[in-house]
Amino acid sequence: MATEVKVPVLGESITEATLGEWLKKPGEAVKADEPIASLETDKVSVEVPSPVAGVMGEWAVKVGDTVEVGAMIATIEAGDGSAAAKPAAAPATAGQQAPAQPSDTPAALSPSVRRAVLETGVDPSNLKGTGKDGRLTKDDVLAAKPAAAPAAAEPLPVAPSVAAATGRKEERVRMTRLRQTIAKRLKDAQNTAAMLTTFNDVDMTAVIEARAKYKDLFEKKHGVRLGFMGFFTKAATMALKDIPSVNASIEGDEIVYHDYADISVAVSGPGGLVVPVIRDADQMSVAQIEKTIGDFGKRAKDGTLKMDEMKGGTFTISNGGVFGSLMSTPIINPPQAAVLGLHRIEERPVVRDGQVVVRPMMYLALSYDHRLIDGREAVTFLVALKNAIEDPTRILIDL
Repeated sequence: MATEVKVPVLGESITEATLGEWLKKPGEAVKADEPIASLETDKVSVEVPSPVAGVMGEWAVKVGDTVEVGAMIATIEAGDGSAAAKPAAAPATAGQQAPAQPSDTPAALSPSVRRAVLETGVDPSNLKGTGKDGRLTKDDVLAAKPAAAPAAAEPLPVAPSVAAATGRKEERVRMTRLRQTIAKRLKDAQNTAAMLTTFNDVDMTAVIEARAKYKDLFEKKHGVRLGFMGFFTKAATMALKDIPSVNASIEGDEIVYHDYADISVAVSGPGGLVVPVIRDADQMSVAQIEKTIGDFGKRAKDGTLKMDEMKGGTFTISNGGVFGSLMSTPIINPPQAAVLGLHRIEERPVVRDGQVVVRPMMYLALSYDHRLIDGREAVTFLVALKNAIEDPTRILIDL
């Protein structure tokens, strides 16, 4: 008896997702709670576990299809997969070999590969895939075209021939649901908020010296490396207390002030930028902040961040410096009113006590909603942040 696999509850207000990848093929053995598919939502990828042990049955949807919560996407058949994994071959006539086991079932072919198969007439079951996990690619199909296509076949469209002759190729890939959501939210922020960016620079000498002096002891005691984000996050929470409008948001015709600091930190994942939230960062130590950020970064790469971890947030810090950015104008993350952009550290000549000296400097950028935050408040926030970083003792004594 077959057991239906349905789309699980994905989180508050999320009613649908996109099927990103099948992790099991029909006929493969499946354990209970073993992931069989990956769904892409507006924020994260979610794995769909098998409700029972058995054999992967038929796929009800294709990669790229939109599925609603509660919809059936596949079935799990009874058995251990031993028989299903080795289907009986058709009887072979004398002098004729049985056809090779197909590397991909028709349902497993990507849209571009299926289109190439239809255009060329190539039998995909006779091809060996060069893609990930042995999957067929469009190039595999096109490369087999001269031998597989019948002589009297209709001429192919001009475009593929030109591409093959010139070596210029194009591939259309559907935007992931996460990328679509990022694009929509960023454009909505531009259309709604009166965004403005103010800049400052900060001398990183003191923080670099403190980090060099204590990083080994810090890692030995706390089990995590001492980075710069811990200093900046803690300094930002202090500045937010001094300038509460930077930590506020607009809801309708009201301003909502928060007496806590939930800091969103932008981290890079396989599907794009995600922004998990450090809850009550103002109550945490530098070590606790570093541990939390490190955990977020690891799980963002693994695709295991949870929905609840990316909800809310009163202020965002984005560190483009890890990618080499010198300066940028970050876009706010609505309904938040501001975002802090950090950039790469580089040695530059500066004047100290009448002397030109070389210092490790970083540009800071604060993009903010001018409907809520005045220029004076934005500049004051950056100056407070700058003072705390250039004299880390201020962080220790909350000054």
